Amino acid sequence: MLRLVLPLVFILGVFAMGGKAMKIESLSFKNGELIPRKYTCEGDDVSPQISWSGFPEKTKSFVLLMDDPDAPGRTFIHWVVYDIPLSVSSLRENFPKIRESEGVKQGVNDFGKIGYGGPCPPKGHGYHRYYIKVYALDVETLGLPPGATKGQVENRMKGHVIAQGYIMGMYIRD
Repeated sequence: MLRLVLPLVFILGVFAMGGKAMKIESLSFKNGELIPRKYTCEGDDVSPQISWSGFPEKTKSFVLLMDDPDAPGRTFIHWVVYDIPLSVSSLRENFPKIRESEGVKQGVNDFGKIGYGGPCPPKGHGYHRYYIKVYALDVETLGLPPGATKGQVENRMKGHVIAQGYIMGMYIRD
């Protein structure tokens, strides 16, 4: 039931903000399916391929945020990517874990590192959901240096989100 309610809450949030729903896809896993081990702490810990479409003509840049709302205690941040130019509508698999690459800035995740940090739920904690959300913005840059936190990125995004979408994958460690 929760799996059905959360996407609805997200979509309602999109429309409440005046935004349009975008299409988010991955060649690495399908929405609602298990994330392959390769993209986790138990595998190669490389980022999955992500692409997006269906964004408004007024779009000037994108932000990508990945988090785990099922982490103990709080939502855990796995990936912070921002100032993605309008000319970029996908991030390739194994995107470099550096502060800036190809005009794209990356922030600090909750592992304390720059770039992608794959799913790594506590053993025996059950399935965790990992949301990769992409936001279309009406500004070319958030004016932040590389290495920003999710909170800093979200503060600068306020009032500039014109569309958004997500893909969700699951992972469990036994």
